[in-house]
Amino acid sequence: MSFLSQEKIAEIRDSVDIVDIISNYVSLVPKGKNYFGVCPFHDDNNPSMSVNKDKKIYKCFSCGATGTVFKFVMDYENISFIEAVKKVGESAGINVNLGKIEKPRNNTKLHDIYDLSLKFYINNINTAAGKEAKDYLHGRGITDEIIKEFQIGLALNGKDKLSNLLLKKFDEKEVMKSGLINKNAYGYLDLFYDRIMFPLYDLNGNVVAYSGRIYNKEDNSKYFNTWETEVFKKGELLYNYHRAKDIARQKNQIIVTEGFMDVIRCHSIGIKNVVATMGTAVTKEQAILIKKMAKDVILCFDGDEAGAKATMACSDLLLSLGVTPKIIRLENNMDPDEYIVKHGNDFESKIKHTINIMDFKLDYLKHGKNLNNTVDEAKYVNEAIKEIKKIDDEILQELTIKKVAKETELDEALIRSKIEPVQKVKEIKQKPKPKVKIDKYEMAERNLIYYMLRSTEVIKMYNAKVTYMPTKEYRLLAREIKMFYKDNGFINEADLIDYVECDEETLKTLSKVEEANLKENFSIEEIEDYINVIKDYNIKYEVNRLTTQMKQELDPLKKAEIAQKIVNLKKECNNV
Repeated sequence: MSFLSQEKIAEIRDSVDIVDIISNYVSLVPKGKNYFGVCPFHDDNNPSMSVNKDKKIYKCFSCGATGTVFKFVMDYENISFIEAVKKVGESAGINVNLGKIEKPRNNTKLHDIYDLSLKFYINNINTAAGKEAKDYLHGRGITDEIIKEFQIGLALNGKDKLSNLLLKKFDEKEVMKSGLINKNAYGYLDLFYDRIMFPLYDLNGNVVAYSGRIYNKEDNSKYFNTWETEVFKKGELLYNYHRAKDIARQKNQIIVTEGFMDVIRCHSIGIKNVVATMGTAVTKEQAILIKKMAKDVILCFDGDEAGAKATMACSDLLLSLGVTPKIIRLENNMDPDEYIVKHGNDFESKIKHTINIMDFKLDYLKHGKNLNNTVDEAKYVNEAIKEIKKIDDEILQELTIKKVAKETELDEALIRSKIEPVQKVKEIKQKPKPKVKIDKYEMAERNLIYYMLRSTEVIKMYNAKVTYMPTKEYRLLAREIKMFYKDNGFINEADLIDYVECDEETLKTLSKVEEANLKENFSIEEIEDYINVIKDYNIKYEVNRLTTQMKQELDPLKKAEIAQKIVNLKKECNNV
């Protein structure tokens, strides 16, 4: 448990409306007693997440995501449980003084190595030896404030300076894992030297890699990046995510670029809701992160053909997640960094006057085609239809159909006929999955826990009469319920979730239990029946175990003793 008391956590949770908090992230609509919205934790196109205002719990009926307001904020913002409690508390005007919260770390040694390397590089750029590098940055419009904010440093013109420092402090194997040094026949060598160092961060703001830039000579490899390590997986991260996420959520807008210099340049003119993919093809993990930050997603990749191709690929991935991005295309093949250097704050007008995704795609599909040629025109229409099929926005779809029909002088009905069958297939795919059947023993365990979550009387009956729950996941959940009741003297599902600090396995089992969707009222006879079914299972299991043991026993007296135990158990089983 965290050092915040259970009472304080409950006070914070009860002081907010879970519907109001989740509505800040996901659009919710009332339906009966609950509110429904698109689940942000899986590829959800139909609203499958239910939020119960009274129970203060949300649940996705598709992926099973379950929890209280803290779990939602924790997963959506990729922060720790205690940070989520603090954030929710602040939204309710409750000051949660936790002191300095350490950033979550999976590999402390590697992070410590990177922390020391960062201090080393930052110190270097602020010495006399760093003057030329600083002058270079100033000449490119990068101020001291930006240098400090983005922790830009310098690898000096010496091939083993960092190696010597790290090997004095850390084990050689750990240092070699960091990807910061190499080893050859002559000894250890720094991976970076005589380069300006731009730190790359994980989602929590820990430095986990670098991009080093040549600044004082011509070199074909202008930028050189750390190779992937245990803590640096390029396709799972977005540059500047830890700085941009809160601003993006406040504005409900995120701008996605390709390079980290694009992000830094945007910051220099006050645009801070920006992230970068760091030049790689956008992955599904990155697309999900983008989706979580804001509804209004703007793609501003490089203005050349490669940038257009990357925009197409990224937009397709976002569309598959239910996000319809807007597009910025820059003239003369410029990237955002170059455009802002040349045009400054004019970039803001680009943000205000974006291109809708389908206008961009139709223009892209026309490249290299002569629409006066029948074959090219047919190819264009067929490709346009494929793109229209990807859109969930019915209005945008309708407008695009009309546009394609008008420019090609085709009948709108013909284009629609090529799209409607796909929509029907989509509807079939979106039907809920059939429920998995479970046997009577698992049903008894699940139903018993369902009522343990609602009644202290049932918990008491469980404590008195159930010695062993056969299924591990239910056994562990029952144990948590017992412990909670012992510590608090009551039971409440929301409190239990926060008590276990949103433990994933516990929540998964809770989700399965809630799927039982039983009536709220119960009789003692029903509970007795569930307990007897569990007892029956345990007795039969023990009979089978003893039968196997008896077959292997050679001593006649011991064999007879085991046989008697089996007889007694079978009598007990008949009485259950």
